This record gives sequence, structure tokens and C-alpha cells, in this order.
Amino acid sequence: MKKKIILTVVVLLIATFFVFDLQQYLTLTSLKNSLAEFEQWRSSQPVAVGLGFMAVYIIVTALSLPGAAVMTLAAGALFGLLWGTVIVSFASTIGATLAFLVSRFLLRDWVQNRFGKRLKTINRGIEKEGGFYLFTLRLVPIFPFFVINLLMGLTLLKTWTFYWVSQVGMLAGTLVYVNAGTQLAQIDSLAGIMSFKLLASFALLGLFPLVAKKIVNVVQRRRVYQGWSKPKQFDRNLVVIGAGAAGLVSSYIAATVKASVTLVEAHKMGGDCLNYGCVPSKAIIRSAKLAQHMRDAEKYGLEAAESQFSFRKVMARVHNIISQVEPHDSVERYTRLGVEVLEGYAKIIDPWTVEIALNDGGTQTLTTRSIIIATGAQPVVPDLPGINEVGYVTSDTIWEQFAKLDAMPQRLVVLGGGPIGCELSQAFARFGSQVTQIERSDRIMRREDPEVSELAKAVLTDNGVNVLTSHEALRFERNGEQKFIVVNNAAGEQRMEFDALLCAVGRESRLQGYGLEQLGIDSNRTIGSNEFLQTRFPNILTAGDVAGPYQFTHIAAHQAWYASVNALFGHLKKFKADYRVVPWTTFIDPEVARVGINEQEAKEQGIDYEVTRYGIDDLDRAIADSAAHGFIKVLTPPGKDTILGVTIVSEHAAELLAEFVLAMKHGLGLNKILGTIHTYPTWSEANKYTAGEWKRAHAPAKVLALLERYFQWQRG
Repeated sequence: MKKKIILTVVVLLIATFFVFDLQQYLTLTSLKNSLAEFEQWRSSQPVAVGLGFMAVYIIVTALSLPGAAVMTLAAGALFGLLWGTVIVSFASTIGATLAFLVSRFLLRDWVQNRFGKRLKTINRGIEKEGGFYLFTLRLVPIFPFFVINLLMGLTLLKTWTFYWVSQVGMLAGTLVYVNAGTQLAQIDSLAGIMSFKLLASFALLGLFPLVAKKIVNVVQRRRVYQGWSKPKQFDRNLVVIGAGAAGLVSSYIAATVKASVTLVEAHKMGGDCLNYGCVPSKAIIRSAKLAQHMRDAEKYGLEAAESQFSFRKVMARVHNIISQVEPHDSVERYTRLGVEVLEGYAKIIDPWTVEIALNDGGTQTLTTRSIIIATGAQPVVPDLPGINEVGYVTSDTIWEQFAKLDAMPQRLVVLGGGPIGCELSQAFARFGSQVTQIERSDRIMRREDPEVSELAKAVLTDNGVNVLTSHEALRFERNGEQKFIVVNNAAGEQRMEFDALLCAVGRESRLQGYGLEQLGIDSNRTIGSNEFLQTRFPNILTAGDVAGPYQFTHIAAHQAWYASVNALFGHLKKFKADYRVVPWTTFIDPEVARVGINEQEAKEQGIDYEVTRYGIDDLDRAIADSAAHGFIKVLTPPGKDTILGVTIVSEHAAELLAEFVLAMKHGLGLNKILGTIHTYPTWSEANKYTAGEWKRAHAPAKVLALLERYFQWQRG
């Protein structure tokens, strides 16, 4: 009942203001015209006029009405710099606090109850640094003050904190505006407009946000670095920790612009992608695909044959391919490029000092202006009873462990239904292993649309994978040489025997041992950083899997550009990392490639969309290759050809996706793709035909009807 009364009063007051056009009295022209009359009132009753002005100011601010800025100028004109500043300072703060309280009373509980989960991060930030956030916003007016008042009321910020921070934070701006008002009061002719004092006052109004922002940056920097001693000289411009994709690209860029850079790697150059991920997995997927082609040779008019192979030779090929790619990421190459490469474990001692425990037993300490942390990620191993007793491999260790085997494990259990689990399940099933893939959720590849998950499951099943969704692994048991996994499903517990176990339930950032905890750098799941990839210390940045939000090699390289440029040139110009167009592919057969949003994400985000779909079974080249299965699905806004997202399920899907990625990056719609010549017969024609499907669905029916009549008339 109280909320309804307050809401009614507020609405009535605001309505009265606009209905009776009271805003005409809060314009600069009106106040200037009434200045002489106001001065008479002030001379005869200074206290009453001052209190009345203050009361009106409070009401205007509390109701978030237009006119506060003009009233601030008027305060300088009427009361001078000192008293004008005092009146406006208290009136604006009181009014802002009233608006804050009204917003809190009417809306905060509803907002927190409905969006509480999404606001957790904001609430934690407000609880920890709410006063400083508010002070920054008050000092640098990025948003209108009335918006800040209302939004802060929806948070958990304490009222007293809001009041005193607002009082202090708005004081500098109040002084500038009131001072400008004192000069306005002195204009009595056109010549007065060009007076030095007036021009200087308005120059201050323009410069104030820039100066205030600089002050905030200096204050924040001093707060962050308080207690640390900055060296007077530095050994390096940049130290990069980790030689995966992000670290390699970061150090390469630094060396290219002639900065002094040291790259530190404790294990293997090239990181996960070269040694454990992209390169070895794609190598074995290619071998497995060839084995499947031999099995399916009748599709090509040949005699089907079961491939004869040595598993040891297959694994030797994988390692041979790693060795062929290895020189691209080697110590020798990067040394030639101008990067100092140190092999050892790096630990950040203070914001400018890195200590390296070298692999040869020595220790080296370097001071550096900037640091990039690119330590990557590692497989997650579920904490299940008995898992260590039965033994397991991960996507990191499988290449070394399986290389020692003379034959494939006869019965392989794969834990996890994500991209890694799906890719390796299909590959090893194609080599003849009896693969059981266990996923506790109701479908595999949950980030994709349900129809894509179903198609992937069907493909894996056709290749011999026993896909068990809605099955949760409970424990492992061992009886001599026999190994068992116990899972739970709708029917109860089930016990299955296996020979080898692959854990592919996800990857987690490498965060331990680099000194992050001692520096107070947020390291919960990933390293906390801002849009410039800076941690709480602006000179310490992060890139790659350890930074999030994506764990892709191409995103690591993408982030590395921003991290290195901001590390080296951030004092001059900073660049926000751009995640607007992020492609990725799951390399099962057929491949699943995606960029932008899919249908399930569009629904979750409340985005209106329409779907254009093209079946690969209609593509001439796909038919010629006996690979006519899959589809392209494009999401666009209703009635527009702007591409919101694309999902491709097809052979060569990753390559087909590139055209859509380019189009989205540069704002090109489906009409542009349709108007582009594509070679015939190629897989890329599928993109053009998809655009043609959109065009056909949006053909102008009325125009076509008129054309039909026109051509009938022409025929006589």
C-alpha cells in the first residue's frame, strides 16, 4: 500500500511539472530574464530565497526532472561562487539521495528477486568497491546523474555511503558549473559574451570530464599499486608467461615492434594446441576418416574393404605430424624473431618483477614494464571414487600413453559429451574400438541446437559409439585386471567393464604457482580482467584459455593482439577485445561449425529471429562426393538479411563457415553473398544457395503479381 501511495505521489508531481509546462521556468533564458527580480528578493530576504532555491533544486533532482544543470548555473549567478556551491552541493546530494531511496523502495526487491542470479557479480562488486565505483561515476559524468541515482538504488549500496560519496564526488563538478554561472551573471552586452573569464569558465566545463577521468585513473592506479615499489629502470618491456598460442603471438608482436620481450615456458613450446589438442587430434581424426572411407568404398563404386593397420604406426604418424609443425613454434624460430625464450617456471613477485626457476637449475629475475599471463588450461579430472585405481588418460596424456600400445584398447569408455569427447569417440570407434561415451546431461554437445545434438548422436551411433546420455558416473571398481565403471540412470545403477578410460569432461585454467594469490589478482576459474584484458594491475594482462570466455586457439591468438598492444602502448591508447564474431567447429564427421547465436541462444536472450535453411543433400558437389548430408541454418532478424548466426553441419563445414564469418565481421548481409560469384561445382556454393533460399522467402509478392500481369499483357 505504501509503495502505491509513493508511486502515485511521484507520478502526480512529474505529471504536474509537464502538464503545466513548469520547465519553461528552468531554462537559461527564463532565469536570465528573471535575474534582476531574483536579486531584489535575495537582497531583501537572503535566507528565505536561498532556502527556497534549495528546496526547488531538491525537488527537481529527487524527481529526476530536466533543469538541474541550468539551476546550477543560476546558483552561481544568484549567490556567487561560495554560497552557490554550498547550496547546490547539499541540495543536489539530498535530492539525489531521495531519488535513490524512492528507486530502492519501489523497485529494488523486484529487480533483485527477478534478476538476482545475473546481478551476483554486480552485487559483489558494489559490496567490495561500491563507494569507489560511485565516486568514479560522479567525478566523470559518463552517464546522467539522475540515471546513476536510480540505478544505484537498485543495488545493495548503503544509503550513507551513497550520500557522502555523492557529496564529495559531485563537488568538483559543482564548482565548475557554479563558477560558469557567476560569469553568466555578468553578461550585459554582446561584448560580454567574448570575455576571457566567461570563455575560460566554459572551457573548464568542456575540459572537466577529461581532467576528472585522468584524476580517477591516477587515484585508482595509486590505490592498486599502494605498497609496491616501482623500479626506476626495467630489464624488459614485456615478459610473457606461457608459450601456447596466446603467448607465442604476444611475444611475436612485441618483437616485431622492436620491444625487448622475454617468453617463459616450463614445458613444451606450442602449448596445448600443438602438443595435445588441435594438431594431434586432427591427425588421428584424418587417419580414422580414411579407415571409414575404405569401409564405405562402395559409395564410390569401389570394393569395400576393412582397413588393415598398425595402431602403433597410426600413433607414430600423429607424433610425426607434431614434429613437422613443431619448428613453427620452436625456441630457435622465436629467438631468430627477436624473442628471448627462457625455459622454466615463472612466478610474479611484484607487479614489475618476474622470477624464473630455470629448468637447468638456475634462477633468473627480470624487471619488466608489463606482463602477459598466457598459461592456458588443463583437462579436468572428476573426483570419483576409484578413478586412480583403474587409471585414466586425458586429452593431454592420451598421445603419449596410447603411443606405447601395440593395439587399440578393445573397450574404451569416454567420459564427457562435449567436442573433445565426441571427436575422439568417433575416431577410436572408426579404428574398431568398442567405445562407450557417457554424458550426464540429456544430450551431447549441449551448446548446439537440439537438432544438431541429435544428428551428432546419430552419426556417432552409426560409427559404433554407444552414446549414453542422462547417465552419471558414480564410481570405478577394480577386480584384478578387470576394470568397471558404475553409472546411474533412470533405471538405476549399471556396471560396465572397460579396458581404458578417457576423461573429457572439460578443461580448467592453469592458475596455481604464478603468484596471483599473493598479488590479489582474481583467479576464480579464470583470471579476472577487464575489456582491455588488464587485471587489477593495469600492466599485468592475460590472454588465451586462462582469460576466458572461450577456450579456442584462434581466440587465444585474437586476444594476444589486444593484450600485447595494450601492454606496450596502453599508456597512449587502449583497445577493447572484440568478441562480436566468434567462430568454432567440432571436428566430428560431418563437422559442426558455428558463428554467432543459434536458436536456443536466441530464445534464451529473447531475440526475434527467422530461420533460413538449406539442405546439403541438394548441393551438386556434395552429391558428386557422396557426402550429401547435413544443412546450413542461418538466423536473421525478421524481414532483414543481417546475419545473426550460422550453424553448418556438413563435410568441410569449417571452411564453409569462413564466408559467413567475414560477412558478419564487416556487416554484409545474405544479399551480398547471393550477389557473389561462386565457382561451380564447389562446396562453397552452398552458402550462395542458402542466401537464395532467404531471397526466395522474401520475394515481393505484390511486385511479382504485377509483373505476371505485365507479361500477360505483353503476350497479347
